[in-house]
Amino acid sequence: MGGCGLGRGRRTACLLLLLPPLLLFAVADAAASGKEKQGVSGKLRFRRESGTFKVVQVADMHYADGRSTACEDVLPSQVAGCTDLNTTAFLYRVFRAEDPDLVVFTGDNIYGADSTDAAKSMDAAIAPAIDMKLPWAAVIGNHDQEGTLSREGVMRHLVGMKNTLASFNPEGIEIDGYGNYNLEVSGVEGTSMDEKSVLNLYFLDSGDYSTVPSINGYGWIKASQQVWFQQTSSSLQAKYMNKNPKQKEPAPGLVFFHIPLPEFSSFTASNFTGVKQEGISSASINSGFFASMVEAGDVRAAFVGHDHINDFCGKLSGIQLCYAGGFGYHAYGKAGWSRRARVLSVQLEKTDSGEWRGVKSIKTWKRLDDKHLSTIDSEVLWNRGSNDRNGAP
Repeated sequence: MGGCGLGRGRRTACLLLLLPPLLLFAVADAAASGKEKQGVSGKLRFRRESGTFKVVQVADMHYADGRSTACEDVLPSQVAGCTDLNTTAFLYRVFRAEDPDLVVFTGDNIYGADSTDAAKSMDAAIAPAIDMKLPWAAVIGNHDQEGTLSREGVMRHLVGMKNTLASFNPEGIEIDGYGNYNLEVSGVEGTSMDEKSVLNLYFLDSGDYSTVPSINGYGWIKASQQVWFQQTSSSLQAKYMNKNPKQKEPAPGLVFFHIPLPEFSSFTASNFTGVKQEGISSASINSGFFASMVEAGDVRAAFVGHDHINDFCGKLSGIQLCYAGGFGYHAYGKAGWSRRARVLSVQLEKTDSGEWRGVKSIKTWKRLDDKHLSTIDSEVLWNRGSNDRNGAP
């Protein structure tokens, strides 16, 4: 989270042992939705019937010790009985409603300082995705490592869990942080694009806190990570555009990390969709990663968490910068302002002959944990042919 890590009070750490997450819904009902879905062990690819690939982004669960961990910032009428299990229940609700092809947890998945056993807390936090046999990926934030696992230990635990597509780090290179990796999403099976990555997903560790004595505040994406990102992007673009069937422009890329970049401060209410209800808690220096994304040429949007009561998307130099909004009930929030998740739906183009080709559009909306599981702020983030790189937000 944003302001809670620096200067917000800590809870007492004397919590009871972790209890199992509340399983409110039958798994089979969600798994047998009738839609095509790749096996968890298989490669990610677009669905044949709809030509879509859907992602649910979950930011800042702040999970701790389950039933014994109380909620923060809820209405007086919600306080009694409100615990981490409300976060678990919301996960089941949104997964059942959206039936995603991938779940992405963008950090502060657990609140380490309030967790008795960080590994058990992480298991409970991610459990609904595993239970529903959904492929998932994760990055770490600035609170995951504040309990019984180090930052490295948290990521090693994540990559050892069932159904995960997360990786510890790319092999054979020196790189800062833990959890820098990419995933490729193939076109529809049986089409000319079935062996091509038509959508590229990048995951980076944005750090926790500055380790440079003269620089205060949060961490940032380091030079070694940016070099890896740029080389990976360049390689993917070359394969997509130069190998048959050759493509005229890069496959779109989406980037996921925890701490927002300073460029998230570029927007006002007149040029974003959603709300900004707190400051942008980025690093106090600009390490240049936004410029790296622009220069790469394939990134269409970046998705973060950290500042729980911001949930906007704004466009800068052709890239949509998006918050998810806070998901977890043990995370700070705003009483009466529903916890939420961001959903991304990527749509392929269909030829006159009926064959699915490359990506046509990227849309997003948010799901609220209210009575109706409301959908709000539906918008198109990117359309093929609209790749403007002007400097205006």
